[in-house]
Amino acid sequence: MAGRDLEPPRRSSRQSEAYEEQPRRKKSKKQPKNPFDKNSGLSFFVANGGFDLPFFATTLALVTIGLVMLFSATYPYALQNEGDSYYYFKRQLIFAVAGVIVMLLVSKLNYKFLKVIERPLFVISICLLILVLFYHVDVVRNGEEFKRWIPFGPITVQPSDIAKFALILALAAYISKNYRKMKNFKEGVIFPALLVGTCCVLIYLENHLSCTLLVFMIGLALMFCGGTRWEYYVAGLCFVAVVAIIVIKNPDVLPGYQGNRIRAWTDKAFEPRGLRWQTNNSLYAIGSGGFWGVGLGNSKQKYLYVSEPQNDFIFAVVCEELGFVGATLIIGLFGILFWRGVKIAQRCEDRFSSLVVIGIVAQVAIQTIFNILVVTDTIPNTGIALPFFSYGGTSLLMLCFEMGVVLSISRKVNTKNY
Repeated sequence: MAGRDLEPPRRSSRQSEAYEEQPRRKKSKKQPKNPFDKNSGLSFFVANGGFDLPFFATTLALVTIGLVMLFSATYPYALQNEGDSYYYFKRQLIFAVAGVIVMLLVSKLNYKFLKVIERPLFVISICLLILVLFYHVDVVRNGEEFKRWIPFGPITVQPSDIAKFALILALAAYISKNYRKMKNFKEGVIFPALLVGTCCVLIYLENHLSCTLLVFMIGLALMFCGGTRWEYYVAGLCFVAVVAIIVIKNPDVLPGYQGNRIRAWTDKAFEPRGLRWQTNNSLYAIGSGGFWGVGLGNSKQKYLYVSEPQNDFIFAVVCEELGFVGATLIIGLFGILFWRGVKIAQRCEDRFSSLVVIGIVAQVAIQTIFNILVVTDTIPNTGIALPFFSYGGTSLLMLCFEMGVVLSISRKVNTKNY
């Protein structure tokens, strides 16, 4: 009995055949760990998931249309001043390609690295804003010196473009850490006002009033979304309104060139071949476009009537060549960009990322609105560029970098079930 108990159980013939037919399993080799897996250490630097395709497609469309319109608006001016019809287009194309690459690379980075660099970046931007006051490209227009660009070899850098993004990060970080205290006057008004005020004063000293107003409006938008009491907000807007009325009634309180721009806005007969020349021809261009436009490349006002069409008044050429329909479609693209940005901000997993997205899309929206208001003579000519359209390498690179940040944040949003 003991021997029988030790014998192994006998298999039937069918079991034996089935056992023999089974292939021998190979010992599985341990798979190497993916360094970009969400549980790895590199997940702090690399973002996972897909980004927001509508936001990316809209950005790409604006960059592409901006390049086409820049070439159409500038080839007569470039030939006259640079001897090459493609001068502005070629340079902008290089920055556009580089900008799209930067956007895609930044979109793959984990946005949390912004929390690490926000303080150093803000300090660096303040240093650059101070440096440009003493070391800058000499630009003199109508007897006024503009201190906006720092030369770096063959290119120039505009510190105010970097400062706008640095301020957005600094305010977003501060508000997210002190959100429960934002109802207080000290935490909700004083400290944010110091950050915004420092940037505004330094940018104003560059003789850059339009960017000063833009930075101020970005600060107000972030403070409003960050929870500052509406009473303080309304009081600040009332103060700004009073100052604006005083300046409009008494343009002499501003330096000569800025004061003359206010006069040129209030008095339509003021220097018709001087400060009013650009605005008047801009209005002619818009009116000439009509409903459907005169056709791409067929603008007449760009032939040295709209001075420097590559910069602030490129939208006038857009209206003339593409008409009301084309201009409305382009404004619609900016609207889609803002709408998708707000949707991403609403779904963010933390307040910091939400405020960063709000700050970036608010910057683009406010700058676009300001530019269109200037071109249509609704507000004084402040010299503000149209995002993605106006000529400027630093500006386009920073815009694409910021769009990449929004796409990076959207990757985290898209991995959640909303």
